[in-house]
Amino acid sequence: MDIQKKVVKGVLWSVIESWGSQAISLIVFFLLARLLSPEAFGLVSMANVFLAFMNVFLDQGFAQALIQCKKLEPEHLDTAFWTNLVIGIVLTSSAFVSADFVANGFNQPLLTPIIRCFSPLFLITSLGHVQRAILERSFDFKAIANRSLLGLLISGGVGVTMAFSGFGVWSLVCQQLTNELVGTFVLWQASSWRPGLKFSRNHFNQLFHFGISLLCLNFIGFFNKRGNDFLIGYFLGPSTLGFYVLAYRVLDVMMQLLVRTTGQVALPAFSRLQEDLEKFRNTFYTSTQLTSLIAFPVFFGLASLAPEVIVILFGGQWQPSIPIVQILAFAGIVQSVSFFKGHILMAMGKPSWRLWQALLSIVLNLIGFAVAFQWGVIAISIAYVTRRYIVFPIGQWAIQLLIHFSWRTYLRQFITPIVCSIVMVFFIFTLKGLLTNITESKLLILSTCTLFGLMTYGTTIRLCAPEVFQKITDIARIAVSTGGCR
Repeated sequence: MDIQKKVVKGVLWSVIESWGSQAISLIVFFLLARLLSPEAFGLVSMANVFLAFMNVFLDQGFAQALIQCKKLEPEHLDTAFWTNLVIGIVLTSSAFVSADFVANGFNQPLLTPIIRCFSPLFLITSLGHVQRAILERSFDFKAIANRSLLGLLISGGVGVTMAFSGFGVWSLVCQQLTNELVGTFVLWQASSWRPGLKFSRNHFNQLFHFGISLLCLNFIGFFNKRGNDFLIGYFLGPSTLGFYVLAYRVLDVMMQLLVRTTGQVALPAFSRLQEDLEKFRNTFYTSTQLTSLIAFPVFFGLASLAPEVIVILFGGQWQPSIPIVQILAFAGIVQSVSFFKGHILMAMGKPSWRLWQALLSIVLNLIGFAVAFQWGVIAISIAYVTRRYIVFPIGQWAIQLLIHFSWRTYLRQFITPIVCSIVMVFFIFTLKGLLTNITESKLLILSTCTLFGLMTYGTTIRLCAPEVFQKITDIARIAVSTGGCR
């Protein structure tokens, strides 16, 4: 199978994994949000801030190094596995011992048993890193999809059952543990590789040389992604953090469905093209346009219909999350079009460039929080979005230095998605205003506006940009013809 068919097949299975897992995750999250309090979600999010910080030191970028490596040898795999396992054991022990200290720092005594129950996650996770890297390198995204779907299905059942039974916050703890256990088991079942009793210092140095920048990047990325969770939880409390976490979860789900679906395939695909810049540029243009065509209308639509989405899915107790969702939707727009930046820098062997951009991002994030937190979580959300828009052109400039794309051609990819999305939003607001005057049913308003918005967007593309519509049709045809490939 040639690279194009491998990529398309990989994207298909990545879509199945992403959409299937998010469908299961949303149903589970929907049920748990109605059964549990915002404070319960806030407490687990505080624990996850600590876990995410510790997890930075677990992988050390070895998985990405294995995927990107041109000539992969058995010693690479064995060395990466045993290194990850030792670090997993150390982190599990450290988390268990330091749980009380972390709980005292947040002034939340219940965090101590929660963190201690979470501590085995490091050991469990360390067992699956190399297995997943092997599957991704070989474009075996079917196995990865099975891992994700089965893990979410079983862990979701555990979490919802416990929540119905009155276990409260422990429902979320056991759900997370079960998901990782099942996922790791499935990865080992899917991969035929088993570690040998070898450790090569030379191969470790090769992996570490590539991964050190990623380790630093992940360390900084923790503050970029989890910094607000920590600061909101510390200064504003678990309930406010719960509202923010729900809003960010909605944004994250949308990113997973619309953009990260192709992200798993992006690194191995771009890595194969690193010596053919012409194909690289064309792939970059196509990826940017297709991502924009899907992501722009969804995030614009989410901002327009957030009041209906939040109340219908999660209940009236989550209404304080509505304005946060509307603000963060604008971060989703710029995140979607800059998502491939990291994969391109990795594929071109420039992880250190990501590091410097991440450093800039975290500095801006801390400055934004320091200025905004006195006005509450809404102002913090605005600062977060502002930071995203400041960093965006710098990241794209770095890509331009590597693959020498044309700015005019690149920016042209956004014209159709953004114009058609604006037209769609105009008609959604018009219809929403009319429906509000004749019905109080939020479900009717949401379903009608969503259907009308989709029809408007698709029709506008076909009328205003028939060549783009044809490109979408051609890609869909390739996907269908490749879907039966084994």
